[in-house]
Amino acid sequence: MAQTHEKKHPYHLVEPSPWPLLGALAGGVLALGLVFLMHDKGAWLTFVGVAMVLGTMAGWWRQVIRESRAGDHTPVVKLGLRYGMLLFIASEVMFFAAFFWAYFNGALFPTEEIGGVWPPPQIQTFDPFSIPFLNTLILLLSGCTVTWAHHALKENDRSSTLRGLALTVLLGVIFSSLQAYEYTHAHFGFGGDIYSSTFYMATGFHGFHVIVGTIFLAVCFFRAKAGHFTPESHFGFEAAAWYWHFVDVVWLFLFSAIYWWGA
Repeated sequence: MAQTHEKKHPYHLVEPSPWPLLGALAGGVLALGLVFLMHDKGAWLTFVGVAMVLGTMAGWWRQVIRESRAGDHTPVVKLGLRYGMLLFIASEVMFFAAFFWAYFNGALFPTEEIGGVWPPPQIQTFDPFSIPFLNTLILLLSGCTVTWAHHALKENDRSSTLRGLALTVLLGVIFSSLQAYEYTHAHFGFGGDIYSSTFYMATGFHGFHVIVGTIFLAVCFFRAKAGHFTPESHFGFEAAAWYWHFVDVVWLFLFSAIYWWGA
């Protein structure tokens, strides 16, 4: 008598995958490459690490998308994905809390080694109402455009969804470009003192998150264009939108605390 293997539960039991192991190796190579880069040992390993990370992202996301299109993401699975994304964002909040802690510790209790004042006397800070304020407006506008795209998707308005996503990606690229321009015109370098270290760590990692979020939304744009999302099923888009709003909120704290108050 032939045995049937009909699934009698709503959960998705994933097949063995190489991506977690490859992702860990890629992260290790990238971290080692950055250490070499910071010690003037060359940048080649950093580029190898970046390529490995991007390759892992592309392959892993492709597999997840394939599983979603195959119907493996049942309502119970989507609930788990939502909890997972929320916990990931919570971990990111604590990640940035460490940078803010270091910054406020130096700002509120400046030591004699830095002159007893904040910012240190040798630091020429940025004008908060030049590029930083412009970037604030850009990110706030991008939060509006991604929300517009989300509502359009729920209304099954595909053209407005694509326009909203395209504008959000464009605004993300503009933000990153302006931040890169700002860095090239900074009057202080990385690692010279506690101010420059905390400034570049906090704003630099936020900039990295903007780049990741921009890629995330670009993937959603092409998925929406290919018809992968429906008004009832579009968690991939929701996850990208949550991540982008998190990036917006972190920037508001960075602008208020580091660029404005800290100046």
